[in-house]
Amino acid sequence: MQIIKNELLNEYVYYEKLHNNMDVFFMPKEGFTKKYAVMATNYGSNDLEFISPHTKEKIRVNEGIAHFLEHKMFEQADGSNAFDEFAKLGANANAFTNFNMTAYLFSSTDNFKEGLKHLISYVQEPFFTEENVEKEKGIIAQEIKMYDDNPDWKLFFNTLKAMYKVHANSIDIAGTVESIYKITAEELYSCYKTFYSPSNMALFVIGELDKDEIMDIVKSTVKDDYMFEGDIERIEALENDELRQKEIIEQLDVSVPMFSIGYKDKVSVLGAKDLMKKSIVTELILDILFKKGSMLYDKLYREGLVFGGLSCDYTEHIDYGYTIISGETRDLESVKREIFSAIENAKEKGIDEADFERAKKKKIGSYIKSFDSIEFIANNYLSYFFKGMDILEYYEVLKAIDIKSLNNRLKEHFDLDMSVISIIMPKTEN
Repeated sequence: MQIIKNELLNEYVYYEKLHNNMDVFFMPKEGFTKKYAVMATNYGSNDLEFISPHTKEKIRVNEGIAHFLEHKMFEQADGSNAFDEFAKLGANANAFTNFNMTAYLFSSTDNFKEGLKHLISYVQEPFFTEENVEKEKGIIAQEIKMYDDNPDWKLFFNTLKAMYKVHANSIDIAGTVESIYKITAEELYSCYKTFYSPSNMALFVIGELDKDEIMDIVKSTVKDDYMFEGDIERIEALENDELRQKEIIEQLDVSVPMFSIGYKDKVSVLGAKDLMKKSIVTELILDILFKKGSMLYDKLYREGLVFGGLSCDYTEHIDYGYTIISGETRDLESVKREIFSAIENAKEKGIDEADFERAKKKKIGSYIKSFDSIEFIANNYLSYFFKGMDILEYYEVLKAIDIKSLNNRLKEHFDLDMSVISIIMPKTEN
């Protein structure tokens, strides 16, 4: 067992690779009454094409299958639901699927050991039949239709659709009604046997718990035959630096027009630490230019040009990255002009040194404070881990960033030719 330490935070993680090649992490948290565990697979909605490690054949699965599989994992062969057992234990359980990861999780103050055994057990025991798969399709179809009417969801995915021509992250995580009705039990088992291989999964446990006792539970609960090994060969989308389209406008039931400006990263291949650095640098730029306290934010708010301010985030992964700046306004042209002007002005004059130091200190403070949340630690640790990064190294990477890195990234990333805009307009009466 290895120990991964962070001297600044005085935090440490115990790590061990099990006999079946699953990665297990444990972080002790003294003084916390709540305990938390998340078991995740490096598999999300983007994983639509791959070479089967079993048949060596190329497979293209239906859109939304990772999310569908997550739903079906709770159904047990005896007719019960995995949530029922958590409820009996007084635990709060959930699951989620995003573009790159599927996670099963629970938290509790009591009966945590029993809950941990249950979590590991049911994730190892899929039960798919044509009958229960058919039943689930109607449920997920309703979920998809609900999100089709959600302005924030449509604004976000229309931004991705405008940026990406072939990459799967422009496809809704839940798929489409048409795609999910094509999913079969056989296809679900194929994905499970490929992506739920222990070597593609990790478990993170955190709380005031005994390390040796937790590891004994994990090792005794993981099945000996839970080892369907084989390298997963994902077929990456051949995305280039072109945009699908510059603008997407849609009408929905909103009272105020909504906008989302996206900047697509140019294609690049980065190592883990360089990827982390790029992410932090971009987030610092967004903080300085667009978030509360910035000159642009204050101007837009003071002149009543945006409602509720601006929202801005950068998302990075191994094979893609993008910035999204969004808000609500009745004067879209003025807001666009102000945003683009702020970016071009920063490119020309460079980032202010005082703003850089303020944003960097703020980022350090946010990082330290985030370790008060056991859910944040566990979920983000595994998210970073699957991308080859360690969140405990975040501070060291952040500390080494200089203002030159921000100015270089500002010029490279915020290229008008790589920008798109998604707009949701109020419905007009016929």
